[in-house]
Amino acid sequence: MTKTQKLKICDWVLAVLLPLVLASSIQLEVTSNSGFSPVIFHIIVAVPFMSLVIWHIYLHFQWKRWLAKFSKLKAPTRILWWLYLITFISGIASFIHWLIEGVHGPLGGIHGKIGFLMIAFAVGHTVKRLQFFKNKK
Repeated sequence: MTKTQKLKICDWVLAVLLPLVLASSIQLEVTSNSGFSPVIFHIIVAVPFMSLVIWHIYLHFQWKRWLAKFSKLKAPTRILWWLYLITFISGIASFIHWLIEGVHGPLGGIHGKIGFLMIAFAVGHTVKRLQFFKNKK
């Protein structure tokens, strides 16, 4: 399987997971994180999504100086990367807080706001590259 084929599979799965992550995020925001099941569902869809983002980056840059390569990318993509990192780190912290306290805390609210911003940038990133999703005959 070629790098392009792997990237296409990765991107299609990300495109399927993104609305699920967004929907579960909205549900958590609207209900102030009430209920065990919505949080678990969010984790179940968000963890593969966040993992596939790393695979997406790996397919583009491998591990060879990929952090240095980010400095050469356009500003929206660099912003998306930093939003991803902050969302990921705050997600882990929110999860730990939720496990210990069992309630939605301010950290979870901050994580949600940053996550919404990340998803907005991800949608923009995807829309700009829609041609990649189309079959080339």
